[in-house]
Amino acid sequence: MSGCGCAEVVTPGLLDLFDARARMIAAARPIRGSERVSLAQATGRVLVDEVRATLDMPGVDNSAMDGYALRRAEFGAEGLPVTLRVPAGAGVLRLPEGGCARIFTGAPVPLGADAVVPQEWVRLDPEGRMHVEGELAAGANIRRRGEETREGELLLPAGTRLDAAAIALLAGHGLGEVGVVRRLRVALLSTGDELIEPGSARVPGQVYDSNRAMLLALLVQAGGEVLDLGVIADAPHDLHQAFSQARDIADLVMCTGGVSVGEEDHVRPVIERLGGIAFHGVAMKPGKPFALGYLGDSLHAGTPLIALPGNPVASLVGWQLLALPFVQVRQGREAAPLQRFPVAAGFSRRGPRGRRELLRVVLDWSAGAPVARLAGGQGSHMLSAASQAHGYLMIDANHNVEEGHAYGYCPAVQFLD
Repeated sequence: MSGCGCAEVVTPGLLDLFDARARMIAAARPIRGSERVSLAQATGRVLVDEVRATLDMPGVDNSAMDGYALRRAEFGAEGLPVTLRVPAGAGVLRLPEGGCARIFTGAPVPLGADAVVPQEWVRLDPEGRMHVEGELAAGANIRRRGEETREGELLLPAGTRLDAAAIALLAGHGLGEVGVVRRLRVALLSTGDELIEPGSARVPGQVYDSNRAMLLALLVQAGGEVLDLGVIADAPHDLHQAFSQARDIADLVMCTGGVSVGEEDHVRPVIERLGGIAFHGVAMKPGKPFALGYLGDSLHAGTPLIALPGNPVASLVGWQLLALPFVQVRQGREAAPLQRFPVAAGFSRRGPRGRRELLRVVLDWSAGAPVARLAGGQGSHMLSAASQAHGYLMIDANHNVEEGHAYGYCPAVQFLD
């Protein structure tokens, strides 16, 4: 309904976006419980305890490249005979006096050698003696024992989310399994009498439930264990029953739809009967009808509940800017800071009234520096633009967008967590 003016209606008392984000982070409490998993199962999991180095790394002085190990004091114009060959995996040998060793990357440097010459710098004469031009510095091309870590030093702090590099680091210290925070159990449900499951037959007036499919993917991507409660009828009795069940089986409840203030929006009253609302309504576009609540006695003693808007782009933005940092802290991590940097707008547009607006944009690099261009239609129901966008151009309330002026740009890749 473009032109109806409904997008410009501003509700008094809305929280500022950054205030709401700070409140979400402050309200989150890490869950309890851990398990040990193999490194093969540890991708994306969160360390429950710090991990310390089990050995010196490297374990011995070793060569940084293929070349020749020698004593610098013995090298002269007549060259040196090659008297030893040291492949990777060999034991620590002693360099015979008056000779050099053919050595390979990662191989232990023979005792007595004080430099490694890269093979590219070397010439072998007809007698097999090694010659090299230039001066060699002491310790050249030798990786010293313990130069990266010493046994007992901190390797990874508690709360680290394990990516491929961290897993490689653990494997390099001989660790086959690790203690991690158990997965956050999230009860997920959609509300709305018009919603039907993707893949089912549709009649006019019905809408396929894209929000639940989207949030399930996002929660799994963030490391959660999703308890899918399906679509719940937008009726107080059904919502009461669903929320009561979710409260008892999950660490967090997440729902979409029915959280606004219309006559058919029953989510908030039911939440208030079963618990309470910490805040409702954020001054952002899209995503205004976002709510943080709880089921039980209090936010910390009960089960937290995040209520996202029903419009799919609003739901996505609410997850990325507000729900995701809450989930991160609940998993025992630090909330990732919001990344923003200035990017010039490649368009002009009337600015938002009373709310910050997050415009879905793509970056055009054809001129060498990035220019933000609209990814498509900006309606909160238009997933096509959101799916193509590289990120958001964040426009302050009551400020028009002027072509060529720089605005805060939030890359979407930061939310792929």
